[in-house]
Amino acid sequence: MDANYFNLSDDTPVYVISVAAQLSGLHPQTLRQYDRLGLVSPGRTAGRGRLYSTRDIVLLREVQRLSQEEGINLAGIKRILELESENLRLHDELMKVRAEITTIRALIRYELPP
Repeated sequence: MDANYFNLSDDTPVYVISVAAQLSGLHPQTLRQYDRLGLVSPGRTAGRGRLYSTRDIVLLREVQRLSQEEGINLAGIKRILELESENLRLHDELMKVRAEITTIRALIRYELPP
């Protein structure tokens, strides 16, 4: 059977809170607190239960590492995560603009007589 038989990505919310807590090494109450603080935003079931993705689990581990190993408070961690997210968004935007510039340059070269 194909490893991605169910068409799941790292962003697909599949883990209930007890499993996510076990995978991340954190207490379920800690996961709830991180959700309330906006550090991690899990998906929700129809009954409003939390469902975590693989990406959420990785993020939970990073929050714990920053807190425990680096001594950063939760407000600082939230700001770091926001800045990292913005950095990724800007990088994606830059790559799109570069691709557009490359296309425009190619069109100009093609359309201009030698």
